[in-house]
Amino acid sequence: MEEQYYQQARTKVQKKKKFFNHLKTFVIINVVMSLVVAMDGDMFGFLPATLFWGMGLAFHYVKVFGIPGTNILTPEWEDQEIEKEMERMKGSKPPEETTFPPAPPEKPLDLKELRKNYDEKDLV
Repeated sequence: MEEQYYQQARTKVQKKKKFFNHLKTFVIINVVMSLVVAMDGDMFGFLPATLFWGMGLAFHYVKVFGIPGTNILTPEWEDQEIEKEMERMKGSKPPEETTFPPAPPEKPLDLKELRKNYDEKDLV
């Protein structure tokens, strides 16, 4: 069972490595092409090739990592986020209990009688 997990993990890592090599090649080639084309004067000569290659790179990304945001707000995502937060909390200092200072002793309020400027019969 452990060997099977290792093989699956290794396959995923190899796919990710291939994607990042693809991305690195895309960036290097397009930087060089833009410099060469800038010296030639035709600024948009390589744009169609870059556009289609970029679309291929995007499909490669989706194949390796999946569509971003499709796993958000599922029960599995929530469980993963809870696990991440718990790991972060284990690494930090424990939460302190909040204590409030004792309340001062209550003294009776001295209320004064207000004088009435109305007649009781005027009230509804």
